[in-house]
Amino acid sequence: MSESFSELLKKSFKKINTKPGSVIKATITKIKKDIVMVDAGLKSESKIFLDQFKNSNGEITIKVGEKVKVVLETVEDGFGETILSREKAKRKESWIKLEEAHKNVSTVQGIINGKVKGGFTVELKEIKAFLPGSLVDIRPVKDTYNLEGKTLNFKVIKLDKKRNNVVVSRKAVIEFENIEERNKLLKNLKEGENIFGTVKNLTDYGAFIDLGGIDGLLHITDMAWKRVKHPSEIVKLGEKIKIKILKFDKDKVRVSLGLKQLSKDPWTNVSKKYPVGTKIFGKVTNLTDYGCFVEIVEGVEGLVHVSEMDWNNKNIHPSKITNLNNKIEVMILDIDEDRRRISLGIKQCTENPWKIFSEKYKKGDLVNGKIKSITDFGIFVGLPENVDGLIHLSDISWISSGEKSVKKYKKNENIVAVVLQVDVDRERISLGIKQLKEDPFVLFMKKYKKHSIIFGKVYKIEKQKIYLDIFQGINATLKLNSIKTFDEKNMFLKINVGDNVECEIDNFDKKNRMVNISFSKKFLDNIEKK
Repeated sequence: MSESFSELLKKSFKKINTKPGSVIKATITKIKKDIVMVDAGLKSESKIFLDQFKNSNGEITIKVGEKVKVVLETVEDGFGETILSREKAKRKESWIKLEEAHKNVSTVQGIINGKVKGGFTVELKEIKAFLPGSLVDIRPVKDTYNLEGKTLNFKVIKLDKKRNNVVVSRKAVIEFENIEERNKLLKNLKEGENIFGTVKNLTDYGAFIDLGGIDGLLHITDMAWKRVKHPSEIVKLGEKIKIKILKFDKDKVRVSLGLKQLSKDPWTNVSKKYPVGTKIFGKVTNLTDYGCFVEIVEGVEGLVHVSEMDWNNKNIHPSKITNLNNKIEVMILDIDEDRRRISLGIKQCTENPWKIFSEKYKKGDLVNGKIKSITDFGIFVGLPENVDGLIHLSDISWISSGEKSVKKYKKNENIVAVVLQVDVDRERISLGIKQLKEDPFVLFMKKYKKHSIIFGKVYKIEKQKIYLDIFQGINATLKLNSIKTFDEKNMFLKINVGDNVECEIDNFDKKNRMVNISFSKKFLDNIEKK
């Protein structure tokens, strides 16, 4: 006996879960401009907006006869229609997949599509998730421009369906992916080996290189044989480079890398290539208060000290002589290969004015000059060839003290002096003023001999000595205890400062420029008579 339509419908309803919110299968029967008609095996066909069938790229890929999952919202809405939702079905499917991924600690795919406070939004098909800024990468990322719009893998670290809260991490995926690569790399890394890596981060002291799961440090001092101010001069972020493993600590997982070690050390046998005295052109790489650094060949720098820049000015600032990046000629003065230091000179590449002066002026020659400065120890005079000479206090006057004699001279005054000595190596010229006249002490010795009778004027009397001025500022000393008939008390009553006395020369003290005398017999006889 055949069953009625109503009985058949009841049986079909029993097979279909008609509870609102349940997921059921429906067959696409028609695809219109804005809607899609589906048959879910209920009383009638239902319509669903076409937009609900678009994929993540906004494309419609369904076709008539295809079966899709939908959510039963209402069996009958009051107008005899059954309300179905493809969008809610897709969302439910997505939640199920997220729950499975969270439970199994597996990855899900998503797209970073926006920036919010503290992080970014990620589109996980039908569900939006939050990606904290600290979980974008294993290292802090300031800009995600290169990641936005791309399909990336994430791990679900927090899931709350009631609050519609999903938190994902890209960092966890990267760390997990790196574990196998890292373990494999740890087994194969060897000191002295050359490998490739990618520049991951730049700091003031070097660059971190991603070796594939492990980061190594390329210190700034191991980037190039030449002086490097900042790592960005040698490497660029994201650049793939070849480096050498200098040191590998497996326990601490620390890798020290070198780039300059891939090329030959330019300091090898540098003293043989550039012997002392060699002149060479180089580039100024740095200016300091104490000199300038010059690169004579790539990777080899030397210092030109301020004292080696100019023949005439020992304290000139380097910026007055040259500029950064200038190409200049220098001379090799000294090389210390062990300490990797080279002393260079700029002035040695020009004529030495001290040598020129020494060739033109000899000892005893007269020179004209202008007083440049007066110091506690003498007078500096500007001379021909733009060099300076010194008149020491002791060479100003034969008679007066230097401290007293120097007061007669003023700065910028033109004077004539005698060349006493020229020391080219020490860059010193000694001059004298008193040497313009013959030494009065020498004249005196030429005029008077030992035992000669002379007259002198007493200018000082001490307990055991009398001092006399005898000839053009030349002094004589008489020791009272050398007189056999000496009566100290009587003698001092009879001799006074300012008296002219007759004396006899005993000897000449050339070192102290002093004449030792004694009273003449005639003078002593006259004293006794008084």
